[in-house]
Amino acid sequence: MIPKVLSPARRALLALAPIAALVVLAGCASGTAPAATPTPEASIAPVSLENCGFAVTVDAPPTRIVTIKSTSVEMVAALGLADRIVGAAFLDGPIPESLLDGVTPPVMEGKLPSQEAVLALRPDLVFGGWESNFSAEGAGDRAELAGLGIASYVSPAACRSAGVPGPLTFEGVFNEITEAGALLGAKDAAAKVVAAQRKQLATVEPDTTGLTAAWYSSGRETPYMGAGTGAPQIVMDALGLKNIFGDVAETWVSVGWERVIEANPDVIVLVDSPGNHATDKIERLKADPVLSKLKAVQGDAFLVIPFAASEAGVRTVPALVDLAAQLRALGLEGHQGQGE
Repeated sequence: MIPKVLSPARRALLALAPIAALVVLAGCASGTAPAATPTPEASIAPVSLENCGFAVTVDAPPTRIVTIKSTSVEMVAALGLADRIVGAAFLDGPIPESLLDGVTPPVMEGKLPSQEAVLALRPDLVFGGWESNFSAEGAGDRAELAGLGIASYVSPAACRSAGVPGPLTFEGVFNEITEAGALLGAKDAAAKVVAAQRKQLATVEPDTTGLTAAWYSSGRETPYMGAGTGAPQIVMDALGLKNIFGDVAETWVSVGWERVIEANPDVIVLVDSPGNHATDKIERLKADPVLSKLKAVQGDAFLVIPFAASEAGVRTVPALVDLAAQLRALGLEGHQGQGE
C-alpha cells in the first residue's frame, strides 16, 4: 500500500520509475549493453513462486539486483551473479572473496536503505535478508514495489509473517539455494552449490562425548543466544553439541546470565561482528567474577563464527565445517559434558 503522505523526493522518484524503465528498454533496443551480461540461462521461462506469503513473478532473470543483508548478497554471489548487484546494503561483515570471484558489488551508504535510494538504482529485484527490510522506513512495501515493476524476495528461513518458522534443516537451506537459483535464472549454478555443500556436510563427524554449548550472539546485561529452531541449532546438532537453549522454539532468545551460569556449558560459540568482536566478548567473560568460573571460560573452550555466517544461507555449511575443525582443535575428546 502506498503511504498516504509521500515526501517530494519520493513522489518524484515514483513518477520517474516508469520513465526509467522505458529508458532501460530503449537502451537495450538501440544496442546499448545492459549493466550486467545475462548468462546462457537468461532465456528461461517466467518464474512464479510464493515467498513469505507474497506472490512473486519474474518474466526473465533479474539483471539489476539490490541486496539487503549479507545473506542475500552472498546468495547472489554464490550463484555467480555478483555482477548483477547494483547495490548491496546492510552488510554484517566482509563478503568472502571466494564468493565474489573478483567482482566488487557497490555498497550502499548506511544500513537499511530508503526507498528513494533503492529506486534510484532502477532495480528489477530487491532481495532482502529479513522481512523487516521491506517497510515504509526501508526499501518500501513489497506490494508497492511490485506496482512499480520491481520484484522482491526474502530469504525463506527469515520468513515470520505467518508466525515463528518451523525448525530449520539443512534440506531447508539447500531448498533455499535451489529456489534462489530458479528465481535468478541460475538453476545449474544452484545445483552445483548444493552438490558441493552436501559433500562438505558429509565430512562433518559429530562429537559423541555429550558436550553442552551456548551460542552467544550479542548483549551484555542480557545475552542474546541461539535457540532451538534456526541456524545455531542445526549447526550445534551437526557438531554433536547439546544447545542449552535448544528447547526454546525460537531462532534466537534473550535470557538472563543466571540461566547460562546454571547450565554451565562446556563450549561457548561466539558470534564475531563489527563493533561486537568475539575477542571483546572473551575479555568481558573473563573479567566477570562469576562468568569467569564457567567451564567453557576457564578452559578457553570458544568457537568463533562470523555474524554473516550465523544466519541461514550459503555460508551455513562452510561455517559448520570450520567450527568442526575448531572443536577438534580444542581437544575436548573424552569430556563428560552435560554441565558436570
